[in-house]
Amino acid sequence: MSEVLEMLFGSKARVRVLRFFLLNSENEYSVEEITKKNMLTSAAVRKEVNSLKKIGFVKEKTKKGVKTYLLDSSFHFYSELKSLFSKSTASPESKSLARLKGIGDVKLALVSGIFLNYPKSKVDMVLVVNNVSRSKLKNVMSSLEAEIGKEVSFALMNSEEFKYRLDMLDRFLLDFLEGPHTELIDKIPGLKRFILGLKKY
Repeated sequence: MSEVLEMLFGSKARVRVLRFFLLNSENEYSVEEITKKNMLTSAAVRKEVNSLKKIGFVKEKTKKGVKTYLLDSSFHFYSELKSLFSKSTASPESKSLARLKGIGDVKLALVSGIFLNYPKSKVDMVLVVNNVSRSKLKNVMSSLEAEIGKEVSFALMNSEEFKYRLDMLDRFLLDFLEGPHTELIDKIPGLKRFILGLKKY
């Protein structure tokens, strides 16, 4: 879906900056912050922000000599753009998600929340990984957040902890499994049957 938007809007940088402001509409950001969070060059961000300021999409403020930018929710096409970009975030097939396989011995990877436009979910992702590489996980999450324009919340545990929490009928875990979610990786025997059982009651 991101590729479609890039074709429609002309560039990856424009799509990332638009999405970033639309999904983080309550906060102000400097060019440096936008650059870092979206993995773009400061020149590209500056160009896009200036264009967006000209059409009234963002407002510019100055704090202690630093310029910050904030989405102007009175922008004429705000609602339509918000709806369009929210739909485009739902991409469990994203390239960054595919890289999760390399963070360790991944037993389970489930997504919900921002990936499925399901705001009631307490987290966007549940990961069960043995021998996790924290540095690889951090890199994947940074890429993912740049791709979708918002911070990703996730629960990470190993197989032993996951089994313990499942056996204890942990409320957080049950709520996640009972709600809408998409399975990326499932190497846990009997989990599908367990989830089906939850949905019957």
